[in-house]
Amino acid sequence: MAKLNFRYGAMNCGKSDTMISAAYNYTENGLAVVTIMPELAMRKPGFTTSRAGKEWPVDIATNDETAIREEYHRFIGERLIHCVLVDEANFMTPEQIDDLEKIAKLDDTSVIAYGLRSDVQRRLFAGSQRLFELSDNIDKMITMCTCGRQAEYNGRFVNGGFHVGEPIVMIDNDQTSVRYQSMCANCYHDNSQSPGAITA
Repeated sequence: MAKLNFRYGAMNCGKSDTMISAAYNYTENGLAVVTIMPELAMRKPGFTTSRAGKEWPVDIATNDETAIREEYHRFIGERLIHCVLVDEANFMTPEQIDDLEKIAKLDDTSVIAYGLRSDVQRRLFAGSQRLFELSDNIDKMITMCTCGRQAEYNGRFVNGGFHVGEPIVMIDNDQTSVRYQSMCANCYHDNSQSPGAITA
């Protein structure tokens, strides 16, 4: 029986890059994949992109209302799919994660979901929480803090100042003054005490 796999980590741990490499490897070997990603997380419409400069087309772009399993079956028709690859799964609803589990278990198709564990306030994303509850395999992807310790959390800077208050979700791109940084707990706490820091 196929498995639901969750690969998580802090920002900059290479989640999108790894997913794009997986998609390439499957297709290079003649195996069909379907890629899924929440629309709000796309820096380039219709694509998942990595900070290393790679990109891959997204087959199914979702919002909170998307019935993923329904949309998946409509998209694939009668084709045989070998793997479903999901980027930014943390932004999905618990019900959508339930659909991913059904694709794995009822449709017998492997699902690999990539995402963040927690938001900038170090609380589990709803999609990630459900993935921790349902996944057969859970793998942590390692990245480092600028101080050299292992990063666990996601810090955010807006106009240069530490800002992990509301709104929780801000997408960083070339047009915004938002920047994310992977941080260890020590650096997260140090920055939260900096002058002008917004933490709530």
